[in-house]
Amino acid sequence: MADSTGGSSAARGALDDPREDEQRGFFGRILGALNPEDTDAAAQPAGATLVGTLPGLANLRKLRVEDVAIPKAEIIAVPLDVNRDELVRVFRESGFSRLPVYAETLDRPLGMLHLKDLALTYGFNGNGHEIDLQPLLRPVLYVPPSMPLAVLLQKMQSERRHMALVIDEFGGVDGLLTIEDLVEQVVGEIEDEHDTDEAEPWQLERPGVYLAESRAPLSEFEAEIGLQLVDPEEAEEIDTLGGLVFMLAERVPARSEVIDHPAGVSFEVLDADGRRIKRLRVRLASARAS
Repeated sequence: MADSTGGSSAARGALDDPREDEQRGFFGRILGALNPEDTDAAAQPAGATLVGTLPGLANLRKLRVEDVAIPKAEIIAVPLDVNRDELVRVFRESGFSRLPVYAETLDRPLGMLHLKDLALTYGFNGNGHEIDLQPLLRPVLYVPPSMPLAVLLQKMQSERRHMALVIDEFGGVDGLLTIEDLVEQVVGEIEDEHDTDEAEPWQLERPGVYLAESRAPLSEFEAEIGLQLVDPEEAEEIDTLGGLVFMLAERVPARSEVIDHPAGVSFEVLDADGRRIKRLRVRLASARAS
């Protein structure tokens, strides 16, 4: 049965944020500032004020989806037939509350899974049952890389979608955006507890041993340990620790695999999937000898 706004109960279910009304008001003011001709006279001053206080608003006009989308290689997604334990692990380690779901490969997306839907249906421990994700999937937007961000934000608001997948000319998935990504273009980076962890790309586990994200800048890590791990000509092509380990192994190594460096440093892969390395344990020569 439709509610007072004309939306269905399924549409109401998509509004999972308890402050959704406030968010719609915020997005409405953004869209009003971008399209002042579409607003009434009373809304004009608010739009003008918003433009003045949020100079990043111009990004929504000048940037396109391809400029800010998360690249395909960095998308964290799960297959439709994922088992319960693996799904819980992905939610826990990624820190995300929404994950794309696909059939066979990411180029065959089926929709989005919200952690809340999983917990409300199966309980926080799964209730000991096998899970069926199909009934829990929510739709996502499929957008071209050339779409302006302002148009995407308007579509997300009007269709009540929190996630969009970027589709290339061949129909495959090329990237991902969320509403948070668009808002960050206006107000700046929004940090949460997971971003805080990412702000520190490595930490000292014990003398000579580091826990590091694969995206840790290689030059900064070299300065930290006082060793040069790549030749100057290679430095132009390798920017991260993960890139270095990929070069050494000449492939994406498996979890728990140890890759040795000629300088005496070893890289233990703590987390990886078939496409990329995620986390590493780095042991310097001094730690290996002790």
